[in-house]
Amino acid sequence: MSTTNDATLHAQQLIRFIRDEIPLARAMDLQLADCSDDRLSLRAPLAPNVNDKGCAFGGSLVSLMTLSGWALVELALRRRSLDCDVFVAESSVRYLVPLWQDFRSEARLAAEADWATFFSTLEARGKARIGVDCVVPDQHGAPACTLSARFVAKRRG
Repeated sequence: MSTTNDATLHAQQLIRFIRDEIPLARAMDLQLADCSDDRLSLRAPLAPNVNDKGCAFGGSLVSLMTLSGWALVELALRRRSLDCDVFVAESSVRYLVPLWQDFRSEARLAAEADWATFFSTLEARGKARIGVDCVVPDQHGAPACTLSARFVAKRRG
């Protein structure tokens, strides 16, 4: 298990990788907000993510949630020095209220998911799935949009 400082250092390195390798993340001005072993939060300013109505673009919201969920899984693998491809297998998004300010996505494991099962399955089969829930809170902390997703990790080579 890593310390919070180790988790933050690994997360900062991962965010640099994401911004370098995914042009959309750079265009969105994606930034690390916070992280621990069990959760990861990314933020983005409204200005490059605005729609024609002046509020946050739905595509930016779902992209930030997907990237925060992906990063949570990728970070857990990197901390264990496991070389895997990670991709979203399925997701469901709900847009609840418009956002008129900078926003952040908070990703954490789904209630039924746990790292122990994920890593034992990955060891046994070379691939594993894990559920992740993401939320973008509004200015009062209530969910503005949510994403439930399953991510797959598959060992390379």
